Amino acid sequence: MKKLTSADSIITINHYKNVLESEGIAAEIRNEHLSTIFGEVPFTEIWPELWIKNDLDFDRAQQLIDLAISDESPAEAWRCGKCGEHNEGQFGACWNCEEPQG
Repeated sequence: MKKLTSADSIITINHYKNVLESEGIAAEIRNEHLSTIFGEVPFTEIWPELWIKNDLDFDRAQQLIDLAISDESPAEAWRCGKCGEHNEGQFGACWNCEEPQG
């Protein structure tokens, strides 16, 4: 087993685990329930961790997680071609008139 990553959120770690398992990579979450001791140890020591069960899957798992992280980043802001409204990058359609980004 090899540690792949950790995150401050169990939701994030579960998302990453689901990404890996959808590609056939077995993974395990550790420190899932350690948030109850927050304050007694450094917070980064109790973050949930994602471990890869087969070391040979590590490089592919890292690629998949890197891709998942880049997908989470919002795109550049854009202006709606229909109504001219300014939209933040995470919107795929105009928040004002619902016109798809085009």
